[in-house]
Amino acid sequence: MSQFDWPALMRAGMQGLRLTPEQFWRLTPAELRLMLGQGGAQAPLNRSGLDALMAAWPDGAGAGVGAGEKGECDD
Repeated sequence: MSQFDWPALMRAGMQGLRLTPEQFWRLTPAELRLMLGQGGAQAPLNRSGLDALMAAWPDGAGAGVGAGEKGECDD
């Protein structure tokens, strides 16, 4: 089991982020990491990423809504 460096985390939360003790202790470790900029989340999809997806999965003629299939909003 990994150990937390509580004094360092408390300094980062209460001094660096200006959290109150109550706010600090209500956070989960994941929330604190995210607030400290250590979240491992991926960057949002940008235009080049969208272009790559569109090239890998092109909409061909006869595929999906608009090629004779009814969408949810169609009457």
